[in-house]
Amino acid sequence: MKITSKYILREHVGPLVFALSALTSLLLLNYVAKKFGDLVGKGIPWEKIVEFFLLSIPFTVAMTLPMAILVATLHAFSRLASENEITAYKASGVSMHRLVAPVLVAAFGFTLFMVWFNDQVLPRANHRLATLTSDISRKKPTIAFKEQIINEVSPSRLYLRAGRIDRVTSMMREVTIYDLSPPQKRRTIHADSGLLELSPDQADLLLTLYSGSMTEVSLQEPARLQRNFFNTDFIKVRGVGNQFESEPADSMYKSDREMTICELQQRVVRAARTRDSAWRALYRFDKKAARDIQPSVLRPGLGAAYCRMLSAVGVKTAAAATPQDQVPQAVRDKGAAAAVKDSADAPTMRPDTAPTAAGLFPRSAAPSTGAESPGNDVLAGHSVILEGVRIQVANAASIVDGHSVEIEKKFAIAVACFIFVLLGAPIALRFPRGGVGMTIGVSLAVFGLYYVGLIVGETMADRNYVTPFWGMWAANVILGVIGLALTVRLGREGTTNRGSETTELLDRARRRVVRLMRRRR
Repeated sequence: MKITSKYILREHVGPLVFALSALTSLLLLNYVAKKFGDLVGKGIPWEKIVEFFLLSIPFTVAMTLPMAILVATLHAFSRLASENEITAYKASGVSMHRLVAPVLVAAFGFTLFMVWFNDQVLPRANHRLATLTSDISRKKPTIAFKEQIINEVSPSRLYLRAGRIDRVTSMMREVTIYDLSPPQKRRTIHADSGLLELSPDQADLLLTLYSGSMTEVSLQEPARLQRNFFNTDFIKVRGVGNQFESEPADSMYKSDREMTICELQQRVVRAARTRDSAWRALYRFDKKAARDIQPSVLRPGLGAAYCRMLSAVGVKTAAAATPQDQVPQAVRDKGAAAAVKDSADAPTMRPDTAPTAAGLFPRSAAPSTGAESPGNDVLAGHSVILEGVRIQVANAASIVDGHSVEIEKKFAIAVACFIFVLLGAPIALRFPRGGVGMTIGVSLAVFGLYYVGLIVGETMADRNYVTPFWGMWAANVILGVIGLALTVRLGREGTTNRGSETTELLDRARRRVVRLMRRRR
């Protein structure tokens, strides 16, 4: 049976390599086509351009490897069935489950590999890519500007928002500029359109604005407003710089897609503690408002279990997900064990116990309960405090939900490698003459259902409509149940290499219709 297992696995190697190379190349070429014009011919070293595209490969591979495994499974088993090899195995007494078993074992190995890849390789590549993009943006700032958000042009001085940006012509539409550089004034500029370009010496940023207005407010006289209209206005931002300089990767803040699982788990625990403390403060001031936004209890999930396992086997986890010079030493020294301990110690959110914690909040923080009626200033201050606490609870809850979704996604995409084999092998054996058309059709259908489900689940989990677990695992559960049911029924197919159950069903229906028509005559 070892020879059979090796033969079955060998049949998957060629299709797997081809599918992985083809899918990765297609997605990568699409990405290169979008970014190539922004990088080439701008004075950026070619080594950095090559590095930029190489760092884009890990994210592409993370998405295409499960797809390639499904394509390889469908093609390999379909070919074995169409060339009567499956029939020969059946005649020799070899069960279909025995033929699929080595592929499932290999898929489980790919799943473990993808967990490691998504946890270690992918975040580091994403972080290095973000750092490199920041370095390039200082060489060509238009690369870093994004539509519909406020972009920092000059730190703490000038901010720009554009409704649309043409990357080819550098033309902007619906431009808003917030100028904080005057010490005693705040200036806001609105323009219908504008041109973004560098000076001839590539050292300064030039903004040419068309058809707009400039509004100035003095900090000393807030009630006084000055507004001027213009047809064309010029703004020069000095010191943008032309030299390409690289920043250390550890000096930049990491987003959720640039952190390992244990880093995300630490962030989740810290945010949950902040959320819980703010919620208790809100409960002390306004019990009704607190009950309306009562957060759920933070329970240990896959991230905590994974970090506990790494700690048990002695694997050293990554550093904290913040710049080192901004994090206390005690936090930097925390590993996976600390993250798990924090998860277990996370406070609960029962309303009947939250306000009774002795010494948690000073008595002076509570609203006044005296006989005198509070004045307008007191009520206004109380409303400001409540609103601030609500915002703090919402922000912390958003971090908890977003990072928890990212943790579950890393595991869900990895497990898809196993589920796709569980689903692909029975389909290929049930339709042995499907050929390339069946492989492409089934693959596209499964890819579409899975990744649409993944995107919808992530959106719903981020908005707290469903839990992060079900948001990321719903597609896996549905396809896994279907694949398991089909795998259990392996060996009961009523097909040969001459046709499939679909064609047999159509033939039976056609003969029945013919008989009915003859009887009516």
